[in-house]
Amino acid sequence: MRKDDEKQIAADLAKVIAMMCVRNSKLENIHAGLVPITRTGDYSDVVVLDADGRRIPWTEVSHIDDSQMRDLMKDIVNRLYTFQMRSGEPEFQAWIDRWARMAAKWDEPELLRPSSDPDGA
Repeated sequence: MRKDDEKQIAADLAKVIAMMCVRNSKLENIHAGLVPITRTGDYSDVVVLDADGRRIPWTEVSHIDDSQMRDLMKDIVNRLYTFQMRSGEPEFQAWIDRWARMAAKWDEPELLRPSSDPDGA
């Protein structure tokens, strides 16, 4: 197989996995809701008023709590596992093909370098 073909297959697969296993996960629940209006464009003019009366700049607010992060990661891992375990099944492959048509509209992926040491060093 040509290197260009391998790259395109990897790009297409990355996009469909991202669509099925990340985009359509519990991330949708976190993404749902009202988006604050910013006049500066960088949200430096937006604050959150919490139950204790603290005014927290939007850029300093955690937008996902530990419980949501745990649930999100569990959902994504389960979806990735399901994708890998069922990708050979004809019925599941048909589902992949349907999502692949939507994912094909996304930008092409870029090859990144590892950004951090998993051991924290």
